[in-house]
Amino acid sequence: MLKDSFCMKNLNVKWIYLLILSVIWGSSFILIKKSLLGLTAYQLGALRTIITGVILLAFGFNTLKTIPKSKWKWLMVSGFLASFLPSFFFAIAETEIDSSVASILNSLVPLNTILLGFAVFKIASTKRQILGVMIGFIGTAILILKGSDLNPNQNYLYAGFVIVSTIMYAINVNIIKRYLQDVKPLAIAAGNYVFILIPAIIILLFTDFFSDERLNNPNLPNALMYVTILSVFGTAFAKVLFNKLVQLSTPVFASSVTYVMPIVALLWGILDGESFSLIQGLAALLILVGVYLSHKRKS
Repeated sequence: MLKDSFCMKNLNVKWIYLLILSVIWGSSFILIKKSLLGLTAYQLGALRTIITGVILLAFGFNTLKTIPKSKWKWLMVSGFLASFLPSFFFAIAETEIDSSVASILNSLVPLNTILLGFAVFKIASTKRQILGVMIGFIGTAILILKGSDLNPNQNYLYAGFVIVSTIMYAINVNIIKRYLQDVKPLAIAAGNYVFILIPAIIILLFTDFFSDERLNNPNLPNALMYVTILSVFGTAFAKVLFNKLVQLSTPVFASSVTYVMPIVALLWGILDGESFSLIQGLAALLILVGVYLSHKRKS
């Protein structure tokens, strides 16, 4: 009876974490778009990393001593794959494609999690999961091709930055589950930024962020406000929550946060005047169907 109660409580907590993360990360794409009105992609990526790193190290510095020496190499890999590079890649992508499209492409994370889990981490896949992956990638192709027709002024090759980021996210969730399962979620997040904070500062110094032209940009105050919100909630708080979710559940369940994220992001995009066709909507539905089918059912 006690065990059943614990399992039910654990199940409820997982879904609460998933819902909160979906809303937070679903709003991240419009925050990136708004930040780019006053910042370049490289400035945004660097500032997002710096602000998040300062927050996480301020709150999680004492947890670093709890990390075993053998885990540090995985924290470094995790930091660059899940935090450093995607911060720049998503910003670069949204200089050319709509925020709603970027969020839908981000739904490929669970599919890539399965592919990499099978290819690299030797995690068995079912026929149902393989079918889900195929359907998901067909939806992705339609979404990108239709988007390039609907928005000829946008360069949809930049969608590749989002797709590469989803692969890195997929590698990361498998690393957390396999190698960092016993490390505290806050320690994982803070440990990531031990390695990536200094590179981000160096990149920011090599941009024109401190030039008179940039500092006098009338859009800069709002851009800094948006990137701060993005860093505090969309990155720092969400990362700790996500690491905990991976440990509580499975990599595929945790990455299924991408079910609700596109809905939240799409609503923000429509409110901001982004165009989105019916065919793109059907393509998005195909991706989500693929993600659904890719979830392994218990026998």
